[in-house]
Amino acid sequence: MNFDFTDDQQAIKRTAKDLLAQRFKPDTMRELAEAQRYDDANWSELSELGWPGIFVDEEHDGQGLGTVELAILQEELGYSLAPVPFLSNAAAGLALTHAGSDELRERWLPGIASGEARGTVGVLRNGEAALVPDADSAEVIVLFDRGSGAVHAASECEIEPLETIDATRRYARVRAKGGGEPLGDVTPAWDRIGVAVSAELVGICQRVLEMSVEYARERKQFERPIGAYQAVSHRCADMLRETESARSTTLWAAWAAEAEPETLPLAAAMAKAYASDAGWNVTSSAMQVLGGIGFTWEHDLHFFLKRAKVDAALFGSASEHRERVAELSGLGAAVPAAA
Repeated sequence: MNFDFTDDQQAIKRTAKDLLAQRFKPDTMRELAEAQRYDDANWSELSELGWPGIFVDEEHDGQGLGTVELAILQEELGYSLAPVPFLSNAAAGLALTHAGSDELRERWLPGIASGEARGTVGVLRNGEAALVPDADSAEVIVLFDRGSGAVHAASECEIEPLETIDATRRYARVRAKGGGEPLGDVTPAWDRIGVAVSAELVGICQRVLEMSVEYARERKQFERPIGAYQAVSHRCADMLRETESARSTTLWAAWAAEAEPETLPLAAAMAKAYASDAGWNVTSSAMQVLGGIGFTWEHDLHFFLKRAKVDAALFGSASEHRERVAELSGLGAAVPAAA
């Protein structure tokens, strides 16, 4: 594969980076996070640009682009830590696109593509989905259950808001009151959702790496920048290695979604496993580089660390995805895609 973006993909990345930098400056992100709310005006602006429907086919009022373009947007959203319900809405759209009936797609995808009908996805275990992003503002909730799934109107679910360590996104515990409308094989959607979360983790890693390098250049000890000392510079180099490796595996999986779909299950599992670990490794290493200031509420680093920690648990942990890599490589027992 070619890791170079096309001109259109580069334009999407530039536009996203510039817009999110303007709309979600650190103070704005912090204000929304501390209030544990979203700004509907920001979501409306992103919707007017067509972001929620970037991967939805034109027949259902989307832009008809692919998983690479979705990953580009998701990385920039992770970089800015934008408090918007993009990931949850995209997850629902992917589930309906790749596993929904014609009737379900016709009913829900136009609204999801326009940003007017918000959706989300949860993973059932023991009869409930324990960590569902943005369920309290969703109209449609898709619940996966070991390779299968069903679509539920939010009004037909019990939604219990949760307080988590991540103040930049809202979560809830969800229990379905009925059986819902069944989906087909959710594996293609599960894989693409994993790619989207991995891309968000890459954006988090990139932002935190830049924070760390900037601090290491400016902070002085013994009349020298701390970045001049090998203990710090080597840690930053390791952070760069992990960030770029996570980006490479994520882009490979995003590319495979359309170009080589038979490779996608393995690539997506590898990407989510690696990016989940990288998110924690890079953000916790940044804590060491920044020292005492990194532990304070006043510094933004903790927001990124907490989002990375929760993202690692969303839609399969690193260990679950490593088990799937082993199974797909013929090295372990079979593990369902949406276990």
